[in-house]
Amino acid sequence: MKAGSTAPVIFMLALAAFASTSAFRICDPLLPILAEEFGVRTAQASNAVTSFSVAYGVMQFFYGPVGDRYGKFRTLACATLGCAAGSLMVAAAPTFNLLLVGRFVAGATAAGIVPLSMAWIGDHVAYEQRQATLARFLLGTITGMASGQVLGGVFADTIGWRWAFVALACVYLGVGALLLSRRHIVTETLSQAPSGASLLSPLWQVLMVPWARVVLVTVFLEGALVFGALAFVPAYLHEHLGLPVSWAGAIGGLFGLGAMMYALRANQLVRRLGERRLVFSGGCLLSVACATFWLAPTWGLAAAASMVCGFGYYLLHAVLQTNATQMAPSMRGTAVALFASCLFLGQSVGVAGAGALADVAGLAAIFPVSMTLIPVLAMAFAWRLKFRRAAGYGSPN
Repeated sequence: MKAGSTAPVIFMLALAAFASTSAFRICDPLLPILAEEFGVRTAQASNAVTSFSVAYGVMQFFYGPVGDRYGKFRTLACATLGCAAGSLMVAAAPTFNLLLVGRFVAGATAAGIVPLSMAWIGDHVAYEQRQATLARFLLGTITGMASGQVLGGVFADTIGWRWAFVALACVYLGVGALLLSRRHIVTETLSQAPSGASLLSPLWQVLMVPWARVVLVTVFLEGALVFGALAFVPAYLHEHLGLPVSWAGAIGGLFGLGAMMYALRANQLVRRLGERRLVFSGGCLLSVACATFWLAPTWGLAAAASMVCGFGYYLLHAVLQTNATQMAPSMRGTAVALFASCLFLGQSVGVAGAGALADVAGLAAIFPVSMTLIPVLAMAFAWRLKFRRAAGYGSPN
């Protein structure tokens, strides 16, 4: 496929990513409504979020090898249609247990969209243009994350929560049909698996690549340190500044606006700074944001910190993401799926660890830890990049 012809495909992949990441957050404002309608406690209702997340994380180990062997584009197109089925199961669920089954199916199928889209881009876009291209794709994921909570609340307050999942299913069906309509003209890069090889054997092969281990450990720690703090920003602002929970949540959501600012300027930033300076700048901005959350005397400074946090996070994460697409080119789908799984696992461990720390020392103790360790992590990865570039790999910057 010629370089110019990738643009419409990437646009469709971004639409699929929008629906996938919207589904992550769409249940957040619905928990009290689900608890009331199905006669369960709010804690039980939160399983609607957990079942999606668990399925999403576990299935990463499946989609990477499948995409490498049978085609990334074809696999993610089928996964998009599977998401429609899961969403319709939720919309029609007569009991809470069936709703959880639908959410599990939706999470298990959504797991194949974003990582395989990134891997397909890695197969078809030169490394020098890949970070900027991934940033354009990232607009779909960022918009979806920011829109999920809004969509859930709007439908719940108007025509009913079930229609939120009908709307998601319609997006999945439309995008899935478009993707499948192009499956015969979109080129694929398939791995040549040895005869009789296990479908999961590529996971071990990726882990044997030294640079892959560096990237995977770094993104795990990044997820733990960044999202371990971010998850408690609304609660801390509510406690520290006395803000209403809705206001505190809205301030936390400005993270997405900062991320979008990065995505819109990615071309210029990559050319001007190069990878090592992007990583270092991202770590410094994240540290400043954590310090501001911790010490902010007003909600305005906290809102600014949230946008800085989103911008700084993607300065760092976009470099990791680009390197993930290159750390095992012959098994790109598996490599990117492992990357997504490590990020997901790191977030889970970070939130659990930050919660345990808060129970012992209070919410305020979370932010100094991230403020201190994130720039250390960024400098360590920038240092590894320097020696990798000296050896002749990747971007010269």
